Amino acid sequence: MSLMPSMIDLLARARVDLRMGLPVVLTQPGRAVLALAAEQLDSARLEDLRALGPVDLTLTARRAETLKARVYDGDIARIMIPADADLAWVQAVADPADDLNTPMKGPLQSNREGDADLHRLAISLAKSAHLLPAALVCPLDHPAQFAQSHGLTVLPLAAVEPLMVESSPLHPVAAARLPMDAAEAGRLHIYRPEDGGEEHYAIEIGRPDRSAPVLARLHSACFTGDVLGSLKCDCGPQLRGALAQMGAEGNGVLLYLNQEGRGIGLANKMRAYSLQDQGFDTVEANHRLGFEDDERDFRLGSAILKKLGFSSVRLLTNNPNKIRMMENTGIKVAERVPLKVGETAFNQHYLATKAAKSGHML
Repeated sequence: MSLMPSMIDLLARARVDLRMGLPVVLTQPGRAVLALAAEQLDSARLEDLRALGPVDLTLTARRAETLKARVYDGDIARIMIPADADLAWVQAVADPADDLNTPMKGPLQSNREGDADLHRLAISLAKSAHLLPAALVCPLDHPAQFAQSHGLTVLPLAAVEPLMVESSPLHPVAAARLPMDAAEAGRLHIYRPEDGGEEHYAIEIGRPDRSAPVLARLHSACFTGDVLGSLKCDCGPQLRGALAQMGAEGNGVLLYLNQEGRGIGLANKMRAYSLQDQGFDTVEANHRLGFEDDERDFRLGSAILKKLGFSSVRLLTNNPNKIRMMENTGIKVAERVPLKVGETAFNQHYLATKAAKSGHML
C-alpha cells in the first residue's frame, strides 16, 4: 500500500530517531541488535540497555586509533563497556574534546567475536545523521515484538545497506529568477533528495549554452565562511569569487551543496575547530572525531548538472577529487580553472594541510 513507509522513509525516520536519542532496531537473518547514538545517550537509557545484555560502544577505526584500542573489524572497533562504566565514561570515549586532559581511557577491550555488520550499519547511520560516529549496540532477542511494543524503527541490513552507499536521487522543487550582486541575470534552482536529506541548490548565471562546457563550481555549504565571513577557511571568498567570475563571463552554474564541514555537519565541524585550537590540523581533527578526511558526496553535483542539461564543464576548483568525480560520473571536465582566493593569516596552516594531505592544487 502506498501509504506505508518505504525503506527510504524508514531510513529517514531512523536518522531522526537517533538524533532524538531513541534507539533503532537493526536486523539480519538470525540476528538483531538495538543501536543508540552515543552522543544522545542518557543515564536511564544506558541502564535500560545494560538490562538487555552486554553492550558494545562501536567506534570507527579512526577514533579507535586515537584511543589505542584494537581494531578487529576493519573500519570499526567494538569496545566492551565495563560493568562499572557510567555515562561520563561513554561520552569521554566517544568524544575527543577532553582527550588531552584525560588521555588514558583504558585499558579498552575490543570485542572480536561474531559478525560486525550491524555495528557497521549503526556507525553509518550516526554519520548520516551528523552525529558523532559512535553508537551503543547490544544484542536483541525477538526484535519484531520488541520494536512493536516500544514503538521503534526497524531496519533490515539487506534492504538498507545499498541505500547507505547510493547517492539519493534528486528532484527539482522550484526555480525562479534571482538578481544578485554578481549578476542581475541569475536564477536559483532547488533540488530535494528522496531520502529526506537537506536540499541542494543550483545558481545559474545568464543562459549557458548546454552544448558547450559551462563554467561551473561545486561549492559545499560553509555557514561560518559563507555567512559569517570566517577567516579560518577560504570558502566565503571562493563562493563570491566564483560567482563574480561567472558574472564577468556572462554565464555559469554554481552548485551549492549542503554538505557542511566536508560532510560531517556544522556541530561536528565546530568540534573539529575546537580540536584545531588544541593544536591538531584539519585532517587530524577529523580523524580524532572518527571521520575520514572528507565525507562529502560530490555525485550530487554531477546529478544536478545532468538535470540542468549539461554534459561538460570548465570546473572552478583546486580539488582533484572533484575532477575525478565529475569524470567518473559522466561529466567531462574540459578545463580546470584555478580558484586561489581568500588566504589569511588565520588559514595559512589550513590551506597548507589541504595541499599536503588532500592534494589540493594551491
